[in-house]
Parts: sequence; C-alpha cells; structure tokens
Amino acid sequence: MTRSQTRPAAMPPTSTSPSPGDLVALSARCSTKRDLRLIHGALLRRRHLLPTADAVAALAKLLRFAAVSPAGDLRQAAVILSTHLPFITSASTHPAFFYNTLMRGLAASSSPADAIGLFAAMRRAGAAPDAFTFTFVLKSCSRCPSGRRLPSDLHAQAIRHGCLGELAAHTHVHNALLHAYACRAAVDDACRVFEEIPARDVISFSGLLTAHLKANDLDAARLVFDKMPHRDVVSWTAMISAYAKACRPQEALALFDAMPMQPDEVTMVSIVSACTTLGDLATGERVRRHIDSLGFGWMMSLRNALMDMYAKCGSLPEARALFDGMTVRSLASWNTLISAYASHGDLDNTIAVFYQMLAEGNTVKPDGVTFLAVLMAYAYNGCVEEGRAMFNAMQQGGYGKVELTVEHYGCVVDMLGRAGKLEEAYQMIEQMPIPSNAVIWGALLGACRTHGDIDMAERAVQELRNLKPEEGGYYILLSDMYTSAGRIAEATEIRRAMNERGVQKTTGRSTAFLPQL
Repeated sequence: MTRSQTRPAAMPPTSTSPSPGDLVALSARCSTKRDLRLIHGALLRRRHLLPTADAVAALAKLLRFAAVSPAGDLRQAAVILSTHLPFITSASTHPAFFYNTLMRGLAASSSPADAIGLFAAMRRAGAAPDAFTFTFVLKSCSRCPSGRRLPSDLHAQAIRHGCLGELAAHTHVHNALLHAYACRAAVDDACRVFEEIPARDVISFSGLLTAHLKANDLDAARLVFDKMPHRDVVSWTAMISAYAKACRPQEALALFDAMPMQPDEVTMVSIVSACTTLGDLATGERVRRHIDSLGFGWMMSLRNALMDMYAKCGSLPEARALFDGMTVRSLASWNTLISAYASHGDLDNTIAVFYQMLAEGNTVKPDGVTFLAVLMAYAYNGCVEEGRAMFNAMQQGGYGKVELTVEHYGCVVDMLGRAGKLEEAYQMIEQMPIPSNAVIWGALLGACRTHGDIDMAERAVQELRNLKPEEGGYYILLSDMYTSAGRIAEATEIRRAMNERGVQKTTGRSTAFLPQL
C-alpha cells in the first residue's frame, strides 16, 4: 500500500505534514474523524506560523466540522475550543461564534444539558452572547425540561443583551424561548412570548400549540391549531395524537379525515391507537388498508399498533397473523401478543409465545411487561403454583435482571387472593421490599369480599385508610360485608363515620394489572 493510500482525503499526498498555507484549505476540506485529529495536530504545531486571520479561520472551519457535521466528534470539538480559547479570545473579533458553534452541536446531541453548561462557562469567561447563542441554549433548554426556572433566567439575560426585538434574528430567539416555555407546559409565559413576536411564523404557532398540548388543554390547542396560517404534517399529527392519547378517538379520526396532505408513520400510529380506543374493528380495517396503500405496512411500529388493535377488538387470529408475518420482531411485538393472549385468559398461547421468545432470545429479552402479562395469565387461570414458581425465579434472577415493581407483586397478590390464600397474600404485601399502594391493598380487599374474610378485610381497610383517606369505596365494601354477615351495628357505624368525615363514595374494586402497551 502506498503512502498516499493511507492518508486522509484532506491531506496532500505529496507531503508528510501540511505547510502553514495549506491549513486553512485543509480545515475546510476535513471530512472524517481521522482528518480532524491530523489537521488539528498540525494546527497545534504550526498555528504560530499563520497570519492571525488565517489561524482564526482554520480553527473556525475545523470546529464547525467537529461540532456540527454528522461525521464530526463533539469531544474533539470541545478539545479544540478549550485548547485554543485564549488565542480565540484575544485574536477573534467575535469569540461568541466559537461558543455558538459548539453549543449548536451539543444542543442537537444526546447530551443537550452540556450546551447549557457551556453557556454558563461562556458567561463566566466574560464572553458576550448574541442572538444565536440564546437560540442554541434555549433549544437545549427545550430538550432538558427539568430546570423549570431556566427559561425565565435565559429570558431575562436575552433582554439584557438586546436579543429580543424587531430584528429577523430575534424571531429565532423568540421562537426558541417560546418552545422552552412550551416544553414545561408554562402556558402563560408561552402566550406572552407569542404575543411579543413581531413576525410570527409556523414555528411560533407550533410552539404555542405545544404549550397547550403539554398542559393537556386540548380545546385551547385546537383553537390555536385552527388559527395556524400554515399547518404541516407535524402540527396535524400533534393534534391527532393528542386526541388519541386523551381517549377522544372520534375527534382524532375526524381530524385525520380532514388532513389535506399525506400522513406519516407517526400519524398512522396515532390513528390506529384511536381505533383501538374506539373498539371499532371496521374502521381499523379501513385504516389498515390505507396504511398498505401508503406503503407503510412493513413498518414495525405500525404492525405492533395493528396487533394491539386486533387483540383489543377481540380478533386474536388477525393479531397472530401479523406477528407471524414479521421477519424481525421488537420487544414491543412480543409483549403485545403475549399480553393479548393473557388479557383473554388464553394461558396455553401466552406460555407458548413466552417460551418461543426465550428460545429466540439472542436479540430480544423479556422485560417487566412480559412477566407481568404471564403472571396475569396464571392468575386468571388459577395456576397458583406455576405463578408462584415464576415469581420466585424472577426474584432469584433465573430470567436475568428483571426489576420487580409493585405491579408484579400486585399481580401475585391478586393470584393468591383469587385462590383464597389471603394470609399468604397479606404476608407478601407486608414483606415487599418496595412501598405498597392502594391498588395492591384494594386487590386484597376484593379477594376478602369474594371469600368472606372480614378479619383480613379490616386489616386491608386500615391500610387503605392510611393511603387514601378521602376515598369511600373501600369503607362501603367492608360495610356490605358486615351487613352480609349480620353485623348491622358495625355496618351502620362505618356509614356514619364516612358521613362525618365527608368521605367520597367511590367504588372499591380489585384492579387488573395488565400493562397498557
């Protein structure tokens, strides 16, 4: 192999080290991480030989590739900025550009909080931010919704630095600020920023729509949606998806039928979900035909959604046919089918698909949702020994690392309660390594009613009184048990105590633990 064949494309094949005059051109032609390391190394050694303007230009081009290009390297970009920062600060007329370049890359990365940290470092170094700085750091803020006061702090700083006003660049800052508030469901702040934008565009309306959707105010969101001067597939999908998630399937379907452009995969997943909520198999079949006509039928997310729809509409053979037709199956694919069989009480198929999953487990391993469905199938079918054995194996790591949740314990409690093993169920709750909740005690109480165990019911109600003192369904259930046992005085006392405390007369019930996929 010749020397020229081993060199990066950006490096001249005739020299082992670029001349100072080559460095600016090479920086502009950098196209791989190897180029990046070699050119930066040469720049470190020879920067002092370049005119100041050329050195600044070479660093700017190299940093841009490292921070922004898909083939770049954000860690190397951070090294470039930190290594040359003293030179950049003294030589560049606009050092904010260098901070902005790295901030832009970080804002779009898997670690957007690092952009916020870079902004803080920039301010400590005394560098003045500009409109682009605030645009990028606010975009990072939108992707890091934990710091609730952060948008307000950045808002104040943007005003102090004159970056919110009538200029075109300031519209980008307004929009970024609006989205930062929107992602935190800070509707009032988002509305104020929206009103201040001098030239609102589709991004502005999208931000206001997001704010109302995040706040779960779908009616206000619809008003914004209807007033948008331009609605793209993203805004249509956002509104349709919100209706579907809020269990308003008719509105989701009506809006979908009015959609003037071709939907995308996300739109169709939301529409299938709406059909599932509606329980309308005929409409679901129509939607499936539309999916096939769009050429989306191969997409795993849609096949999983259709499987779930068929299962919940009672068409298990269609769900199984979709599953069997998949050449590649995700964890969600397996969980959807296993949960479908479990929810219909089909123990044989639940277990068969579960063991098929284990046999093909090189790529997909069962998770907590998988085991929850299998445990529920055992519970529905009264298979206490099998369910107990599986749960014990999960505790001991027999199926790998599975995080046991209150839902898993609750499913076993429900299983034991159905079988009349109330003391064992009670002891399981008492010995749980995680806090119990009202759902799990409600499951035990429901079993007590089934088996007429008033003593255990009293213990369960005492726990429920501590967890949910405002709810009355549990008291009513115990009162009914007293009445059935002829203990009228105790039943009357419970009703009197409820009235005195103003307890709500909600219905107590044993809660099913099947996951919603």
